[in-house]
This record gives sequence, C-alpha cells and structure tokens, in this order.
Amino acid sequence: MQEIHDSVDAAQAPQHLLDALQLVIPNCTLMAQQLPDTPISLWLIPPVFPTDRLDDEVIRRIWADTPYWIFCWASGLAMAQWLLAEPQQVKDKVVLDFGAGSGVVAIAAKMAGARRVICCDIDPISLAACRENALLNGVELEYLDDLYQAEQVDVLLAADVLYDQCNRFFLDEFLKFSSTVWVADSRVRNFSHPEYIKMDERSASTWPDLDEAKEFRNVSFYKTK
Repeated sequence: MQEIHDSVDAAQAPQHLLDALQLVIPNCTLMAQQLPDTPISLWLIPPVFPTDRLDDEVIRRIWADTPYWIFCWASGLAMAQWLLAEPQQVKDKVVLDFGAGSGVVAIAAKMAGARRVICCDIDPISLAACRENALLNGVELEYLDDLYQAEQVDVLLAADVLYDQCNRFFLDEFLKFSSTVWVADSRVRNFSHPEYIKMDERSASTWPDLDEAKEFRNVSFYKTK
C-alpha cells in the first residue's frame, strides 16, 4: 500500500474525470490527496481553486449539476475513519455503500476487511470516480447505479445522503436490503426515526476544507435497532 501512496504525487488525473469536472467548472483540475487520519487518497478538487473565474453561469451550473465526487464530505470522511478504527463492523461481510460519491466509505470498508463492497450511486460520473479512486488505493470494488437492483447485504452504509428532505424516505428503503444499516449525517437536526438510534458522534471537516460552519463538522452516527 505504501508504494501506491509514494506514487500519488506523480499520478496524472484521469482525463474523463477532468472532462466531466471542467464542463461544470472550467479550468479546474483534480489532485490526488491523502485524507486526514487515513491511508486513503482520492482524486479531489485542489484546496485552492480559481474562484475568480466562477461567473454567474458557472455558479448556476455548479448548483444545477453539483459534482459531489470532487469533495470528500465530512460525513463520508468521518465514516471512513470510523470503519478503519472499528473494522469488526464490516470484516468478512458484504457491504453496500449507498450514495457512494467519491467512494471513500467503500474504500475504507474494503481496507477494513469487508469480503465484498458495492458502490451504489445514481450518477455515472460518481461511479467513474469510485473506480478511479479504487485504482488509486489498490482495492477492488463492485459498482451499481440502482439501489433497487441490489442484493441483500450484511451491512448498508450511507454517509451524507440526507441533506435533501426528499431523500429521507431512503431510511425506510434501506431496511429492504439489510437489517444492519449505518447512517452518518451532519445536516439533519432532531433526527427521529423509529427504526434507528443514535450510536456515536465524531468531528470531521469536508476535504478540501470548505470552511463550513462548526455545526456541520459534528457528524452523528445512527444504526438500525
């Protein structure tokens, strides 16, 4: 694994990911960056990027077609750190990472000893990013673009997917695919669901750091009862 990270600095960003990014944010690039307190590296937007070029049209495109995979969001980072610290949660199990984004949680689950890990995301570019990030870290993942095509799994993980009120129904849908569901979230206040209980809380920042409000750095972990 060390050899992989020794070569990160010299790695060249995958062209198809660059093309997808630059359709939204022109002239922006990607860098392979190691995440805090993990051995994981991801292709992410640089910590400093040319905000002076973000005219109204670019900002509109960012809001309309947000490339979520160019950041490692706080909840995803917190869940990845937690999995690496608590590998028994996924060791030798079949795991599904819902709303995989950059694939950070899936990569962490595989590093923690999961037998199989499935990245599930409706966005084809996110799944492409998951593939490239898996290659960057030397792990093997599986890929799925429709939760309803998923098999029964031992553990379902979901980090930072409840930011939109419209997504809350997934808390019930997850139960159709696994009896063990872990949800990490920093956005929902007064979380309440009869099938989930709060188990833990960790602090993490989105990477690269977006200088988000302190409240969004407190990540809560919920598990099925």
